Amino acid sequence: MRMQNISALTIDNFFGDGTMQYITHNEDDSIRTCGTCLRGHITTSYANLVDVFGEPMKDGFDDYKSDAEWIVQFEDGLVATIYNYKNGINYCGSEHGTPTHLIHDWNIGGHDTAVVAYIIDALKELA
Repeated sequence: MRMQNISALTIDNFFGDGTMQYITHNEDDSIRTCGTCLRGHITTSYANLVDVFGEPMKDGFDDYKSDAEWIVQFEDGLVATIYNYKNGINYCGSEHGTPTHLIHDWNIGGHDTAVVAYIIDALKELA
C-alpha cells in the first residue's frame, strides 16, 4: 500500500509534522465505504481529479446515477468518496448528460465532514 503525501494540509498537531497521507482505491481495493454519505461539494475538472487521485473506479459503484467515483482513505482512517451525481450520461443519457471528462461539479461523501477539507487540500497541490 503506497501512501501519497498531501503537504498542503497543515493542521497543527495533526500528525506531528502537519502533513496528511492517503491511499486510493487504486492502491487498495478493499477500502470500505459502507455508511458514507454526502458531506460536501467541490468544483474541479475530471482531469484534476485524475491527476491527484488516479483513474476513477472501474466498477463497484452506482453507475446508474454516477459516471465516475474515487475512494480515498486518509491516514487517520477517514474515508472520502468523490463522485458525480445525476449529471452525467449514465443518468441523463447522451443527449442531456455531461460527458465524464467535462464534469466539474462533484460530490464528496464520507463518514465525517473533515474529509471535505482533506480533499480540497489535496487538490490545492495542483495550484
